[in-house]
Amino acid sequence: MKESAHSKLSRRERQIMDILYRRGRATAAEIHAALPDPPSYSAVRAKLRVLEEKGHVRHEEQALRYVFLPTVARERARRSALRHMLETFFDGSAAQAVTALLDLSAAELTPQDLDRLSRAIEEAKREGA
Repeated sequence: MKESAHSKLSRRERQIMDILYRRGRATAAEIHAALPDPPSYSAVRAKLRVLEEKGHVRHEEQALRYVFLPTVARERARRSALRHMLETFFDGSAAQAVTALLDLSAAELTPQDLDRLSRAIEEAKREGA
């Protein structure tokens, strides 16, 4: 999968991938049931075929049903999506993105969360030096 391939997914394709990443594997019927404002069942099957053609999912046959699984590790997909988000919304700046996240969630962060962030920042400083 190319690093930018995640950004080429439609909204509905991303929703399907989110379901597969949460569950690890699912049938078309399970995906259909989990989608917000779901399209027809046949539309879900069509999207799964497209995702398979794009190389994002594969299927296994189990008890005469297809079970779909993501082909790209969640961490790799996450990194690709973050890289795309940084480029699209933050001019490639991780600092701008972190600042925006802190602005959004400062009230929700625990002292332990803030300590973990401080340690990550100190480690990044050491690695960058």
